[in-house]
Amino acid sequence: MIVKRHWFLLFYSLYAGFGKVAGTKSKAKGSQGQFPITQNVTVVEGTAANMTCRVEYNDNTSLQWSNPAQQTLFFGDKKALRDNRIELVQASSQELTIRINDVSLSDEGLYTCSLFTMPVKTTKAYLTVLGVPRRPEITGFTRPALEGELVTLTCTTWGSKPAANIRWFRNDKEVQDKKYLKEVPANRRSFTVRSSLQFQVDQRDDSVAYTCSVEHVSLSNPYMTTEVLEVHYAPQLEIRNSLIIPQEGQYFKLECVNRGNPIPEPILWSKDGGDLPDIDRMIVEGTELTFTTLNKTDNGTYRCEASNDLGTARAEYILFVYDPNALGQHGPDHALIGGVVAVVVFITLCLIIVLGRYLARHKGTYLTHEAKGAEDAPDADTAIINAEGNHVHAEEKKEYFI
Repeated sequence: MIVKRHWFLLFYSLYAGFGKVAGTKSKAKGSQGQFPITQNVTVVEGTAANMTCRVEYNDNTSLQWSNPAQQTLFFGDKKALRDNRIELVQASSQELTIRINDVSLSDEGLYTCSLFTMPVKTTKAYLTVLGVPRRPEITGFTRPALEGELVTLTCTTWGSKPAANIRWFRNDKEVQDKKYLKEVPANRRSFTVRSSLQFQVDQRDDSVAYTCSVEHVSLSNPYMTTEVLEVHYAPQLEIRNSLIIPQEGQYFKLECVNRGNPIPEPILWSKDGGDLPDIDRMIVEGTELTFTTLNKTDNGTYRCEASNDLGTARAEYILFVYDPNALGQHGPDHALIGGVVAVVVFITLCLIIVLGRYLARHKGTYLTHEAKGAEDAPDADTAIINAEGNHVHAEEKKEYFI
């Protein structure tokens, strides 16, 4: 009966002809002058889509929903297509609502609601199905990297529609230098998206978390996948001391701080290029060298050494033990500061003296004999004549600089 009804509806539709697509409502009363009212629907893949068709006025004329392949889904309250995912929600003279459960990407398309008047009035509604991206996978890093090695991390997600967006983070800071590649499968319904990071690793990348974040309109929160890098690098050593000014009789400790991956071990201590002296006051515990009571005989250069598969490192510390009685009440730091201040004051005074002598020499007075005799003349004319009269002795004129 369903098949016969379907062919009857198809024959009737061809006979009556389809009306033009519209979403407006007729002002005339009755079903003859109006078109069905529908709305486009957007749903996420795997959820349910409700398709509703309404008319304002109806004189018991039937409503029908058809899929993008023009197969009748429901004619009134009668189901025409055997698809267990499709069910009736509401059927009346003014409304026909159906539900498509577990929507897939293949359900996307243009659906038609028909009002069987003479001629048939139709309105279309587009069902958009959003493809949910799969959780991302990071590839390209399957073993510990060596410092200086070029590493490529690739994040891949598939099944998204429209194409998902990928962002990279180094710890909590976003990385901008990345490459995108989008692929469309043969069915042209969903996207596969890849994004790659390429960089040269160093010891700062050891234990750093690189996170691939996939964002999509179908997701309320991004999908994230994290890869924690492991980078192997040669050891680096540094000796730290417990006292700035070690003095005789004090407790004193040297620590050999080591960094490297794998962790460099063991730590070997030596003094002045040889073994440590065998004394009870000196205790070696791994990375620490402890002097329970300092003595002037402890003076010398101490060295720690450690190795891993990538190399060997050494660090040195020169120990000088001060005599507390020779340091004075204020200690060597105050004496040193006082000496520096004295030197600065002395240099400043010398500069002032030299500068004063220089300025004094360039501030002298010039005396000549050009106006000789002018002061004994009774008037100005005589003074000029007396001065001019001495031109014969011009070669004897001298300048005195005081």
